[in-house]
Amino acid sequence: MSVRHDRPRPTDRRVRLQGRPVDAYPALPPEAGRGSVRRVTVVGEEVLHRPCREVTGFGTAELSALIDDLFLTMHVAEGAGLAANQIGVDLRVFVYDCLDDAEVRHVGHIVNPVLELPGPGARRLVDDLEGCLSVPGAAMAVPRTDHAVVRGFDRDGEPLLVEGTGYFARCLQHESDHLAGHTYLDRLSGRDRKDALRQTADRREEVFARRAARAAGLDRPGS
Repeated sequence: MSVRHDRPRPTDRRVRLQGRPVDAYPALPPEAGRGSVRRVTVVGEEVLHRPCREVTGFGTAELSALIDDLFLTMHVAEGAGLAANQIGVDLRVFVYDCLDDAEVRHVGHIVNPVLELPGPGARRLVDDLEGCLSVPGAAMAVPRTDHAVVRGFDRDGEPLLVEGTGYFARCLQHESDHLAGHTYLDRLSGRDRKDALRQTADRREEVFARRAARAAGLDRPGS
């Protein structure tokens, strides 16, 4: 999911890490300092359009490396969330670094997430612009509920519950959609979908160039 550039990510305000409050957190998550930049898949590639597989092995070096790579790739691509199939890995994992509407920063990862939304009587839909790192350069209004809960596990298999409101709730829904094999384009009318695809055709090379420049300019510990 693309970050909202009109709301810069603060480092000196309230932070919730893996759903729990912490006193402070660095601008660049430590995982990103260990990760490698991966290519972001784009809409139309098969891996984005089929459900991802459950993770069955926790506490492994491979799972930790995947999470690290997701964090760094998300940072380079200027994202607020990134799912594993967006770097070509069809496993049910996503990471996030996203502000909610109260400017609380939420940072973390979740494995094998299950999305829970309010019931119809308690549900409030909000239309807001939404972008996707796999639909580069496009943004469209998408209706989403203003509250969401995701239950799953951390990299070591410990249970997690992450709750979101506002834009962070949108992020949780967006990334959960990815793991089910959907992009936000699937929620648009035919006309709006064509508009989004026109936007990405016009802007994708500019987006790719900016990502390449950010990757080349990484200030990494020990580099």
